[in-house]
Amino acid sequence: MKSKPFWFYHQSGVIPYRASGSEIEVLLITSRRRWRWIIPKGVIDPGTTAVESACKEAYEEAGIRGRVNPQPLGEYQYRKWGGVCTVQMFALEVLDVLETWPESSVRRRQWMSVEEAAKAVEEPTLKHFILSISPAKPPFSTS
Repeated sequence: MKSKPFWFYHQSGVIPYRASGSEIEVLLITSRRRWRWIIPKGVIDPGTTAVESACKEAYEEAGIRGRVNPQPLGEYQYRKWGGVCTVQMFALEVLDVLETWPESSVRRRQWMSVEEAAKAVEEPTLKHFILSISPAKPPFSTS
């Protein structure tokens, strides 16, 4: 396999969430090949910020738009393309869910409780970030 440019290994993604009554729900999407539950994420293209890239991936992969908290939740790593990708994570309050989107023919999406979403993803650090989103500690401060 041909190696990728170094910048392919620098990625950003979002944990999309919405309030549902007094609960928080998280939107997960399926991966393209193995149909695992994941979050929207992708390569940060040169000249693009991590936040801009994360919002672009949320639209392309999940068909959502919203308000992103520019303060990162943190980062996690996973293996791909013969190397290790580092993903900078952001919380995205979903304000608009589109009927169709660029990858709607190759991905499913599903709203889940925070606990269900944490159980559904494989990466341990990603589970931690999902569980950090709660009504008691919303990613956006009201003060």
